[in-house]
Amino acid sequence: MSAPFRFPRFFVTSPSPCPYLPGRSERKVFTELSGTHAAELNDALGRIGFRRSQNVAYRPSCADCSACVSVRVVADGFKPNATQRKLIKRNSDLVITACKPWSTEEQYALLQSYLHARHPGGGMTEMDEIDYADMVEHTPVDSYVIEYREPSVNGLPGKLIGACLSDRQDDGLSMIYSFFDPENEQRPGMGNFIIVDHILRAQKAGLPYVYLGYWVEGSQRMQYKIRYRPLERLGPGGWTAFENGQSDSAPAPSPVRNTAIEPKELSGLFRK
Repeated sequence: MSAPFRFPRFFVTSPSPCPYLPGRSERKVFTELSGTHAAELNDALGRIGFRRSQNVAYRPSCADCSACVSVRVVADGFKPNATQRKLIKRNSDLVITACKPWSTEEQYALLQSYLHARHPGGGMTEMDEIDYADMVEHTPVDSYVIEYREPSVNGLPGKLIGACLSDRQDDGLSMIYSFFDPENEQRPGMGNFIIVDHILRAQKAGLPYVYLGYWVEGSQRMQYKIRYRPLERLGPGGWTAFENGQSDSAPAPSPVRNTAIEPKELSGLFRK
């Protein structure tokens, strides 16, 4: 007889400055992913807009704002547009490998280069190698680091120019965090290519969706996520086709919260 399923306890963080919309604050509701049902819980929560970070599943739960909207690509309906086809052709020589979730010095160096070029001053720039290892290796679900390398030279692995920590869920791929070489002028659009590659991977695996995290209405930094169609967004009535200019009239319902806490060990876990 299997152990009975225990309904998870949810908590909510204290308000903190929103990193995407100036002058606003953010809160997150979260729960721990642990035990034999961690993967099932993560799958279920993913379908209602939660994201994973290490062994925590979280979702925005802001009192006066619903700008953060969960979005996912419908994989079997995706057809690359002209720009995306050029990306695929340009990067067709890359060696792409789905690796076990083990951190490497090479991955960490690439992450630091990416963060200092694209997100200077952000909280993640303070991550050391141990923090990065925790981010990659502390996973209770089926996770991979997808590596993107230049072609092999003299039998040796080519240069690592991109990577993405990804989860395989029962209904798709969830892109947890991607990063790439920001100085490689020969490979423009690597971030976009990584997303396209995940959609094509989902198609080949027969998985219906690729979860992209949150599109933030009013944040220019998040507009790239709506380039991949067909796209669905999560609203009060469930998942619906995304249309430009949409705005939710009310935030999606949140799970019951037990208390407001902000433990130091969780403060750096949350990623969009």
